[in-house]
Amino acid sequence: MRVWPGVPYPLGATWDGEGVNFALFSENATAVDLCLFAAAGDARETHRVALRERDGFVWHAYLPDLRPGQLYGYRVHGPWNPEEGHRFNPAKLLIDPYARALSGSIRWSDALFGHDASDPHGDLVASRSDSAGAMPKCIVSEPAFSWGDDRPPGTPWSRTVVYECHVEGLTRLHPDVPEALRGTYLGLSMDPILEHLVALGVTAVELMPVHHAVTERALADRGLTNYWGYNSIAFFAPDVRYASGRPGSQVGEFKTMVKRLHGAGIEVILDVVYNHTAEGNHLGPTLSLRGIDNVAYYRLVPEDRRHYVDFTGCGNSLNMLHPRTIQLIMDSLRYWVLEMHVDGFRFDLAPALARELYEVNQLGTFFDIIAQDPVLSQAKLIAEPWDLGPGGYQVGNFPMGWTEWNGKYRDTTRRFWRGDDGQLGELGYRLTGSSDLYGPTARNPYASINFVTCHDGFTLRDLVSYEHKHNEANGEDNHDGSDANWSHNWGVEGATQRADVLGLRDRAARNFLATVAFSQGVPMLSHGDELGRTQRGNNNAYCQDNDISWMQWTLDGRARELLAFTREVFAIRRQHPVLRRRSFFRGAPVSGDGVKDVTWLRPDGVEMTAEDWGRPDGHVLGMLIHGESSDEIDDRGRAVAGETLLLVLNASPSHCAFALPKLGAWQEVVHTAHPGRHAHKTSACELPRWSLALLRLRSGQP
Repeated sequence: MRVWPGVPYPLGATWDGEGVNFALFSENATAVDLCLFAAAGDARETHRVALRERDGFVWHAYLPDLRPGQLYGYRVHGPWNPEEGHRFNPAKLLIDPYARALSGSIRWSDALFGHDASDPHGDLVASRSDSAGAMPKCIVSEPAFSWGDDRPPGTPWSRTVVYECHVEGLTRLHPDVPEALRGTYLGLSMDPILEHLVALGVTAVELMPVHHAVTERALADRGLTNYWGYNSIAFFAPDVRYASGRPGSQVGEFKTMVKRLHGAGIEVILDVVYNHTAEGNHLGPTLSLRGIDNVAYYRLVPEDRRHYVDFTGCGNSLNMLHPRTIQLIMDSLRYWVLEMHVDGFRFDLAPALARELYEVNQLGTFFDIIAQDPVLSQAKLIAEPWDLGPGGYQVGNFPMGWTEWNGKYRDTTRRFWRGDDGQLGELGYRLTGSSDLYGPTARNPYASINFVTCHDGFTLRDLVSYEHKHNEANGEDNHDGSDANWSHNWGVEGATQRADVLGLRDRAARNFLATVAFSQGVPMLSHGDELGRTQRGNNNAYCQDNDISWMQWTLDGRARELLAFTREVFAIRRQHPVLRRRSFFRGAPVSGDGVKDVTWLRPDGVEMTAEDWGRPDGHVLGMLIHGESSDEIDDRGRAVAGETLLLVLNASPSHCAFALPKLGAWQEVVHTAHPGRHAHKTSACELPRWSLALLRLRSGQP
């Protein structure tokens, strides 16, 4: 085996058309061995090559005889001294942090742990067991792919509709997707899926984690899987679980999926987990970063370097104080944009990335670097604005250029529609893009990602069917998952055949969908909500890789009606620019007659007063949006005219006759109490209990 010095950059295994350059960062290692394998399940390597060159703590070599498809891993030598933070153990085969593809999943055994699992002292004694037979192997990847004329859709935020979905769950049961492709990247790119998304008005899919992930041993021992994938171990590698072909094909299949989605006008946003890894706490396995350089890559407790600082609830936190850790994340992000053509990212537990010491720093190093990066600053950036550390709830506090999952929108909308008192003031802000959260930092309404359901929590069907979580299938005695669901079952817990209960549940689901569609900001749907997907009351189905989580495509009458309604409300949003403004309402006149851009109305048609907003028993609200408040411009820079709309909401248990403004004749555009009927109105809009209506002004302008 010929071995040449190679170069320290780029990191990872790089095929240049003639051979492969290997480069691995480790500041505290004393030696690094590159291990080559002939087959994924091999426990013994065919060659072991010592990397003798080191520049700037990067160990490197060039092997001119290797080709794409070569399997490899690393063994890293150095001190085993957990009390000082060092956990080097050359008996453990390690995943290259820059690996582009892995050969499969880990096979759990005690050999995967750097410490001796039988040691009564915990993690102080090093394990001598070789882990190679239980570890997936890294694969040297061939970067060539025919992108053709692929172009990012470049949808403006103001016109974006996000659809959060799981690669497998979306496609596993679809009857029109070829069986061999169900649950895969290629399955998600098939025409039946694309047609469904386009018909909904979706402009961007937000894929739950596709970085190669690990199922925790405790789950595997219970016969369960980390289905969601929020347990990454390789930030460059698409998860092999969603490949339809041999190991290594996942890279090309992912690219094919992106290309086909782009061809349908749909952007691809990745849910990424850079706040922790699958190696867990001090008793976790040694799979990659822990054995390469634990001190550099992880935040350790200063007073006790055996243990990890944990802002994530997952056992560890990446060390955002070390430049090589930040480089790893930035290189990963750029790779997914430049090589895999994705359009943006949603950052799981994003405040963990901003913790310079312990406090969340809004202008932390991570955000500064992204802001000046010519590639990443132009991508769609979404923060999950909370983590589990002190001061971790940071909704509204992210920098310019970022959007956020708006948890306050979710909670306020849920509480309003279940009839909680005192929600009107909050609701007014949420319907108009949450200017209280994003206005002070000079951001726009589209900084708010508006949602009422997501992967984490009840589905929409379950939100209106259960008042308590039912997570028994997870094997944790129903102790996992949130208890703060703000849900309502409308008279019966769970499944029922009672027509009156089902009628109210369907209306409640329509209320939520219409509210999201007609609010300022960026709407987000959770996959399957448009079809009434249920998880049977499980609000934490992270480990359910089965029909609890998979999307059902066999539609009954209720599901077909809900799908038709969902398509309708998002088509209405698309047709009316006043529903998707690029700037906040000012509450000021927009025409010579003094009518404001937005006017808030009581049920009697009179403008709301401060006293009305503060009434705890207020459950009815009207929102009059002036047609001239549209701030949309066409491709030639000309203003796009809008129609005057009136949104009326009744979250009370009583019927309401909402007095209409005397501006002309009104027509119902949608009504959740009687979908499909578009009545003409002149004096009042009849709102049965728990209902919503949107009306447009048919003649005359205010």
